[in-house]
Amino acid sequence: MTRVHDITLALRPGMPTYPGEPGPSLKPLKQISKGDSANVTALYVGAHTGTHVDAPHHFIDGAPAIESLPLQALVGECDVVDMGERKVITAADLEAAQPPISAARVLLKTRNSGFWQDDTFHEDFSHITPDAARWLVERGTLLAGIDYLSIERFHSPTHEVHQTLLRAGIVILEGLDLRKVEAGRYLLVCAPLKLVGGDGAPARVFLLEDTP
Repeated sequence: MTRVHDITLALRPGMPTYPGEPGPSLKPLKQISKGDSANVTALYVGAHTGTHVDAPHHFIDGAPAIESLPLQALVGECDVVDMGERKVITAADLEAAQPPISAARVLLKTRNSGFWQDDTFHEDFSHITPDAARWLVERGTLLAGIDYLSIERFHSPTHEVHQTLLRAGIVILEGLDLRKVEAGRYLLVCAPLKLVGGDGAPARVFLLEDTP
């Protein structure tokens, strides 16, 4: 038996977004209630809205975009790591994680998960430090994710975390909903929209767990 955890935020008007990022907007183009043969809707949404993936092109001009992301980074074993109430997650925190991080894909569950209970953007979200980003690079990580809209501190002046991860080819997965997921080993399935030239893209993300 396999249990499937959907760790994707629902896209909806009014949801929390990173400042400057437009929220989802749905505009009816055709409506059965108005005599049309079908319901057809136009969707407008920012590339970094809700649960989304960052491509290297997000911070490195001319670098690979969303459609070029390696599939092996998006699907495979991952460790969900509970970071407790830490706001700042360092390399030492990752090194001391129990059980030890060993999968090539790492999802960080933090106090941020509680922020999804309201539609306010919380500037004091938990994030990783540049030395934690380097730790992930040094151990050959393929994908790093976190349960808020950025893996890096709010208004970082240098974006060193993003630069470090993306230059190393590590896929960044942000905006995860890990409220109902326990720490442990899972099979990750991450499917960002295949936007040609996209610096990011909304994604549907699942964790698969074998159950007795």
